[in-house]
Amino acid sequence: MERGESTVQGEGAGRGGVVLLSGGIDSTTVLAQARAKGYRVFALTVIYGQRHRAEVEAAKRVAAALGVAEHRVVEVALGSFGGSALTDRRLTVPEGEGPVRSDRIPPTYVPARNTVLLALALAWAEVLGVFDLFIGANAVDFSGYPDCRPEFLQAFEALANVATKAGVEGGRFRVHAPLLFWSKGEIIRHGVALGVDYGLTVSCYQADEEGLACGRCDACRLRAAGFAAAGVPDPTRYRGISPSLKES
Repeated sequence: MERGESTVQGEGAGRGGVVLLSGGIDSTTVLAQARAKGYRVFALTVIYGQRHRAEVEAAKRVAAALGVAEHRVVEVALGSFGGSALTDRRLTVPEGEGPVRSDRIPPTYVPARNTVLLALALAWAEVLGVFDLFIGANAVDFSGYPDCRPEFLQAFEALANVATKAGVEGGRFRVHAPLLFWSKGEIIRHGVALGVDYGLTVSCYQADEEGLACGRCDACRLRAAGFAAAGVPDPTRYRGISPSLKES
């Protein structure tokens, strides 16, 4: 989980790994990177009660396009608890024009989401007999979520190795977050070099049923700024508007 974590071709040859695949830029890039390293990829997408299913459909497209050993879609009712603008329609997804802040935790934070998602990935990995878990967490271009920090990922990796039969019997689980310290521009440039088609992906917090993005939420603005920084044409389909990237 260090900056510059090895991306050597063939590093994972002969090994399997579970990749958490949301259908967005970061998880798609991680999946492509794991395949490039030689891992046999098992992709896991979780329906947790988010506002829309467009990202789930995007994950299915990505898994099919990049080629995975298996793609599982499972459902967990985190939305039944509410507490997040992504799962409770009574709460408003923030929109704005200034730079995305990371000094506060926004209402789009979903309580314990990455903890639950990684636990599901761990459970499947133990059944599969594989020890590598991949997540597209990012601690640079993100919205201040506590479960995207290296401290959280290190703690979960330690937990995985004391909370499982495989860990107790000598197996060593690793949580890979290879994009943790990369900017969105760096992530996109890397993905393009790996042949990723980002037109398959969806990032918007409030995309419609067709996957059209709002262009105003934090996720949309980070995505658009990333394509601009990477110097790569933005393939995002918007609902008749373009995102504002004006700095304030």
